[in-house]
Amino acid sequence: MERGGCVYIMTNVFNTVFYIGVTSDLHSRVIDHKCKRYPTSFSAKYNCIKLVYFMFYPSIEEAIAEEKKLKKWNRDWKIKLISDNNPQWLDLFNEDL
Repeated sequence: MERGGCVYIMTNVFNTVFYIGVTSDLHSRVIDHKCKRYPTSFSAKYNCIKLVYFMFYPSIEEAIAEEKKLKKWNRDWKIKLISDNNPQWLDLFNEDL
């Protein structure tokens, strides 16, 4: 059975730094970021604790391909993607994810 995946973008409270990741368990992964489970990681160092974008894909391979594509995008394109999907840049994390 194929397992789906999710591409997501985390940012800090000032929306100045982006972390783009991929996971098969968005809920657990966002909790890892918020709790700074890996204290030496990029997201912990730059306080990326706010989930501002995510998209689910039927397979993890599709999600990985999308993550690689987004990481190559320039900053303005990433800002537009987030703003188009989350105009107020709210933290989209909730316990039901």
